[in-house]
Amino acid sequence: MDYAFGIIDGIIACFTANLSWDYLAMTYWFLIFVEFPRYYLTDIVAAVRYGVTWRSRRRREAIARRQLFVERPLVTILAPGKNEGENLYRLLESLREQTYDNFEVIIVDDGSDDATPLICADLQKAGMIKHYFRMNERGGKASAANYGLEHASGKYLVHIDSDSSLDRDAIEQILIPFYMDRDVRGVGGCIKVRNIDDSMCTSMQALEYLRTIQIGRMATDMLGIFHIISGAFGAFETDTIRQIGGWDIGPGLDGDLTQKLRKAGYKVKFANKAVCLTNVPVKWSKLFMQRLRWSKSLIRFRVRKHRDILWSDRNFSFLNMASNLDCIIYDCIFNYIWVFYIITLVLSNVDRIADVMLVGWLIRLSFSIMAFVVMQCVSERTHQERRLGALLLFHSIYMGYFLRVARLIGHTVELFFYSSYHDNWNPRKTSMVAQEEGL
Repeated sequence: MDYAFGIIDGIIACFTANLSWDYLAMTYWFLIFVEFPRYYLTDIVAAVRYGVTWRSRRRREAIARRQLFVERPLVTILAPGKNEGENLYRLLESLREQTYDNFEVIIVDDGSDDATPLICADLQKAGMIKHYFRMNERGGKASAANYGLEHASGKYLVHIDSDSSLDRDAIEQILIPFYMDRDVRGVGGCIKVRNIDDSMCTSMQALEYLRTIQIGRMATDMLGIFHIISGAFGAFETDTIRQIGGWDIGPGLDGDLTQKLRKAGYKVKFANKAVCLTNVPVKWSKLFMQRLRWSKSLIRFRVRKHRDILWSDRNFSFLNMASNLDCIIYDCIFNYIWVFYIITLVLSNVDRIADVMLVGWLIRLSFSIMAFVVMQCVSERTHQERRLGALLLFHSIYMGYFLRVARLIGHTVELFFYSSYHDNWNPRKTSMVAQEEGL
């Protein structure tokens, strides 16, 4: 009890005696000057702009929607994957309910060893899919996607994960940006968590996706530096994807393809109303391995493969450079600076580290509450997501420590050991070819 009162007295002392602006700036400089401007302030600005431009945007969207339904282009929906048979019916059911219905469905089976062939045969007989292609030997997701691309007949191609499902107007919403700006060649959908109640792990990811995808990508889209069309739900002009060579081998296929589009001089946009629900890892260990893979892709593609975007005079674009730098600086370099920050913070506050960490958590919690209010202002399903607010108490630990450590490890092993070429995510022979060709 005395210890508890001591902690409380320490906190009060921090607020009454030490919590000046100078103290805050010196002690929590990483949070205030690095994280707040990029991850909180830009989100607030994006949400305000979204509200201010609502009327004009609604008029432009209405005009684009009319053009879409007058033209009614054929859309190819491509779902490559392995051992996804049990998920396909739910995906196809969500497609049957779409407000836009002029599409064909192509399923590419990347060497499944489950019941996928039998399931797809039944689905094809029922007329729910147009083409089912089976690769007898696994070649990796990029290989499967490119095979489907060869057989696509649609003007636009929608790439979707087989374990996903769509809101009723998702296809319509993801096509509208193509008719709002004819220079757009790729559009990213808004990914949300479907298995939100499976575990604490999935609920935490649901809150993360709200912040980093629905709001975060609205912000990067507003700034012109939107840099990743999610592989779970993205739309492309089919001829343009063929022109830039389709998908390259490796993890982070979505970010790589987005960079290729930008480097070719095309625009990419984010459609926050085009909502796709997807399953996320249920266990912390699976989530950690997923984020390791994602982090490796940043080094492999943005630091190595597409580093020329930072200085090349061929199709040079300041926004493309800024888009790549945003990822490299905030998702990679600042992670290493964070390690230095935490070490110096601990060493300089040994005698009161509990108080310092607690005050830092309270500051971050206040920022997170502010961000959550912003999320609620733009979300289309606030009544379902409002209960996620209780997780804000733990969200700073999840985002600030768990995910940051995963990124640090992923970046480090990829920087020094080219670890992504040895992951089981791709077949070994495929990764060897990719390494030889510098992909």
